[in-house]
Amino acid sequence: MERAQDKDTRYFIDIALDTQKLINHGYDQKQKLDEGRQTDARLHRLFLSKGQYNKFVERSGFND
Repeated sequence: MERAQDKDTRYFIDIALDTQKLINHGYDQKQKLDEGRQTDARLHRLFLSKGQYNKFVERSGFND
C-alpha cells in the first residue's frame, strides 16, 4: 500500500555521526516525526525537499 504524500510529508536521511555514513532514509507525515527531534544522540536526521529526496533515491538505487 502506498503511503500518503501531501503538504505535511517530510523527507529525510539519517546519518551516523561517528562514521558519517547513511543509516536510513524515508518520509512520513510531520505529525509522526516528533518535530524533528532525534531520540538517538548518535544520529543526525537531515530533512530534504521532495525533489532532493527523489533525486537521492533515483541516483542511489535505494527503494522505499
